[in-house]
Amino acid sequence: MLLPEYKVSDFGKVAVLMGGQSAERAISLESGQAVHAALCNAGVDAHAVDFNKNEFQLLMNSGFDRVFIALHGRGGEDGTIQGALETIGLPYTGSNVLASALAMDKMRSKAIWQAKNLPTPGAVELSDQTNWEQVAEELKLPIMVKPAREGSSVGASKVIQVEELSSAWEQANQYDNQVMAESWVEGSEYTIPILGDMVLPMIKLETKREFYDYQAKYEDDDTKYICPCGLDENVEKTLGGLAVQACKSLGVTGWSRVDLMIDKENKPWLIEVNTVPGMTSHSLVPMAAKQAGISFEQLVVEILATSLVMPVDKEFIN
Repeated sequence: MLLPEYKVSDFGKVAVLMGGQSAERAISLESGQAVHAALCNAGVDAHAVDFNKNEFQLLMNSGFDRVFIALHGRGGEDGTIQGALETIGLPYTGSNVLASALAMDKMRSKAIWQAKNLPTPGAVELSDQTNWEQVAEELKLPIMVKPAREGSSVGASKVIQVEELSSAWEQANQYDNQVMAESWVEGSEYTIPILGDMVLPMIKLETKREFYDYQAKYEDDDTKYICPCGLDENVEKTLGGLAVQACKSLGVTGWSRVDLMIDKENKPWLIEVNTVPGMTSHSLVPMAAKQAGISFEQLVVEILATSLVMPVDKEFIN
């Protein structure tokens, strides 16, 4: 949480990066606009920047002191912008370059979790040379197919028959040349937001669709978000600890959201870590924060405060 010695004036001039060119551009614009408005209401000298590569000169020459990253997907959540900001000595919110890249790459996240004996569904990478029968035999049907480095369930689909694997791969491949197949987990979907060292209340997600896909997240009116999630307090605490382990193993810091499934035997399965979660007023992290008594405005200031403890090499500035 925000330490008492931090004052709004300490933040200086803040760039709120949003938009970008990923498949999540529209959602990023919503997040960024909500964050920008909240920071301004809190008295922060915040400036909205619809970011693309041509805007980088603006960041270097406009006297910004730090950056609130509201860029979702590749280019904003995968270590790319983090590395660029470190090069010019601008502190930013959230995880560093390596942690961002690892969390964005679901296959590499899984490899680390498996090495740490953390539960995550089995998965294999796919290509146009993949033996589909072999994938079905290894993972067992049904199977989830999705881009390995995209968010918001973009390009993801559930495969019930082996004959569907090729077309599912083609769909996912439109968004990322790295595509994965993952063992399907039959059960309930949950998400666990984390702010600093504080695990926020879990949220249970319910949709009438096959899974919590893009339409369920952003278009459907009947998707249910249950918070408190209804789990036993001790169970929720244990799962919160698992989420923290998942983040620490990847080096994730500042803030994040851990998505997981709980199967019919009540076993948890880690799916992914989001290092720049959605930040509209109706997104999941703000929803959990509200349940914990933290307003949206307080939340964005808390997240911005994570940039105050980031070490930067001032030699790169100027």
